[in-house]
Amino acid sequence: MTRGDDDRRGKHGLTPQILLRAYAAGIFPMADDADDPNVFWVQPEMRGVIPLDAFHVPRSLAKKVRQAPFDIRFNTAFRAVIMACAEATPDRERTWINRTIRELYVQLHAMGHAHSVEAWEDDQLVGGLYGVSLGRAFFGESMFSRKTDASKICLVHLVERLRERGFVLLDTQFTTGHLKRFGAIDVPQEDYEAMLAEAITGEAVFD
Repeated sequence: MTRGDDDRRGKHGLTPQILLRAYAAGIFPMADDADDPNVFWVQPEMRGVIPLDAFHVPRSLAKKVRQAPFDIRFNTAFRAVIMACAEATPDRERTWINRTIRELYVQLHAMGHAHSVEAWEDDQLVGGLYGVSLGRAFFGESMFSRKTDASKICLVHLVERLRERGFVLLDTQFTTGHLKRFGAIDVPQEDYEAMLAEAITGEAVFD
């Protein structure tokens, strides 16, 4: 580890470089609560993945995407997106994004490895998502909406960009009923590791 890495460790002992090595090994960090300073590592036995060639957009959402209700931007407000994803909402009273995670991902963004897709309305940020890119893999982390369908429309634009730029893996970590509507599937850990090994070879540029 270089001196530069050590300087950026902070009290939690983590660096952006450690995070990238963890992603390359199929591991990602979470916290129990936004106010808990500790971080733990997660490696699910069943991994959520959206196959890029089988991405499904529900008909009603496709119609709304064509109507273009929002101005979609990339990487113009990364910090604001991750802060919004960390906020408690009526539907989500607790969040796993604590200060440690926010700081580390802002650093990853500065290094060109963390990205945001943003929905804007009248210059107000109304939805978005963020994730990490490594090789030809994109690891989706979290999303938020302040307007109906804003985060879903961001997901559609994310997949379009990943396809255009040569990505081969969209990792969602877990599957939910919401993500399954878009084609998300559960992949056994052994199969996921093979997919990941292929995806982190080669290079795809998000920006």
